[in-house]
Amino acid sequence: MIKKLIKRLLGQGDSAAKPGKPRTGKRVEVAQPEHGIDPALVDDKARKVVETLQDAGHQAYIVGGAVRDMLLGHRPKDFDVATDATPEQVKALFRRAFIIGRRFRIVHVVYGRGREHEVIEVSTFRAYLDAAAAEQVEGNEKTSKSELQGKSHVIDASGRVLRDNVWGPQDEDAARRDFTVNALYYDPRTQIVVDYHGGIADAKKRLLRMIGDPVARYREDPVRIIRAMRFAAKLGFEIEPKTLKPLRESAALLEAVPLSRQFDEMIKLLQTGHAIKSIEQLRKHGLLGGPKPGPFPLLDAVLADASKNPAREAFINAALADTDRRVGEDKPVAPSFLLACLLWHEVLAGWQRRKAAGGAPFPALQEAVDAVFDARIGDISGRGKLGTDMREIWLMQPRFERRTGSGPLSLIEQPRFRAGFDFLRLRADTGELPDELAEWWEDFSLGTDEERRALLDDVRAQQQPRRVPGSGRGAARTAGRCSCSTSTASRR
Repeated sequence: MIKKLIKRLLGQGDSAAKPGKPRTGKRVEVAQPEHGIDPALVDDKARKVVETLQDAGHQAYIVGGAVRDMLLGHRPKDFDVATDATPEQVKALFRRAFIIGRRFRIVHVVYGRGREHEVIEVSTFRAYLDAAAAEQVEGNEKTSKSELQGKSHVIDASGRVLRDNVWGPQDEDAARRDFTVNALYYDPRTQIVVDYHGGIADAKKRLLRMIGDPVARYREDPVRIIRAMRFAAKLGFEIEPKTLKPLRESAALLEAVPLSRQFDEMIKLLQTGHAIKSIEQLRKHGLLGGPKPGPFPLLDAVLADASKNPAREAFINAALADTDRRVGEDKPVAPSFLLACLLWHEVLAGWQRRKAAGGAPFPALQEAVDAVFDARIGDISGRGKLGTDMREIWLMQPRFERRTGSGPLSLIEQPRFRAGFDFLRLRADTGELPDELAEWWEDFSLGTDEERRALLDDVRAQQQPRRVPGSGRGAARTAGRCSCSTSTASRR
């Protein structure tokens, strides 16, 4: 008895290895007539994954944002499944399943191939562990790789969770999720929703409430601050006062988050289909455009410059609105296109400066692109394709102004032509280029061979020097030289 007491005082023994169970909430099972989810909204593949796991003797539910969206009457774009099966047990039940992730080990169950493939993400119920029981490292995911090897529960010096692979019961899994509306479990077989934290009631009230102590939860994962902004914009929810109060002061914790993850969160924020509202949320809560740097330096810099220049502001707002429209119409959106729009006027200013200093047009543009890319995007791991696509969109722009010879036919065959043309269209819509240029390229790209020849002939005729009646051949040649010189200058 005395030995046990001494061990507890010293933080040893069972009490240290297994901290007290957190407040997990009461399990409430809500039937279909009360929650109102339409079973037709459930994805067939997600249903199949759940039933396969259940048939093998495991608990399994559709979980998180998909349940929230169905509760609001929306068809989810992505479906996640939570289960008591370990990643290895899940993988063994499906023909094409892959264990991924280090911070959180999950399984991707894949159906179909190519562009039509569908991925159902399956996670194992996780235990809610006290940060005091975790191992601590001084660095982050990148600088402490060797220390993280083989460990399942690790935090950094600020309390941010770096590893969380300790399995547990469903009630603890619900307690470790971020917001009440994301901690809902739906069984497509019984059509029952399991709710531990009043998520259904909060969804009906359109309220975003953090589970547990918001200060501690932001410390565990500072990206929850950005998720709060994103969900408030996307769902039109109000952030509950206790969840909101520590949000701004906790923003400094985002500095510990790796740049690659910050970059990913910025892209998610801008591609929810509610980019403009997301930016409004960031501004409203002092995370953008304030006296202190926000979590996204690129957005801070771009939007600060745009506010001083109506043309830039109009272009960026048009790009954000266009992205929101495409997401709303269920069309694909590429981060490279939106980033190219955000940084275009910085590229354009650099290009014009270099040309004014005597640089040749195309090399001057390449130099301007390199300078902006290095300053704003930098060397973020895995951004190779994104950078290549951005460069192609920018470097394509001067080619749209050359509409002679085989150039137009060659340009429309480029894999990134449509992105480059959509960029040109935005430039014309906001007054940077004449509408006629964008209309000509639209007609040319969609036209038949005969229609394309006619369009090229029209351009050629417009560029032909006009002969003045009564003038000699020498005068015509002189006029032709002047006209061509002007045309070349305008194409630059």
